[in-house]
Amino acid sequence: MALTVENQTEQSRYALLKDGEVIGIAEYELRDDAIVFVHTEVDPEKRERGMASELVQTALDDVRDHTALRVVATCPYVRRWLTDHPEYQALQRR
Repeated sequence: MALTVENQTEQSRYALLKDGEVIGIAEYELRDDAIVFVHTEVDPEKRERGMASELVQTALDDVRDHTALRVVATCPYVRRWLTDHPEYQALQRR
């Protein structure tokens, strides 16, 4: 099983791909100086433990490494993930 995450900017989402098939998404909106994560889901029939976390972590790593955007989490999963990973909370204060 090959898992990858890619930023599909034309669809305003990070996509989790398993062997090339989109099985999860983290949708976002760009607003001024922020990227707002609004919805995250992984196909329940194809998910395995940790896939949503891998999707969110990779998306946040990409934001941190390639932009100066502040992260806003309106998505409950992303908000909870940030609470559980204090090393990423500085992204919310950029």
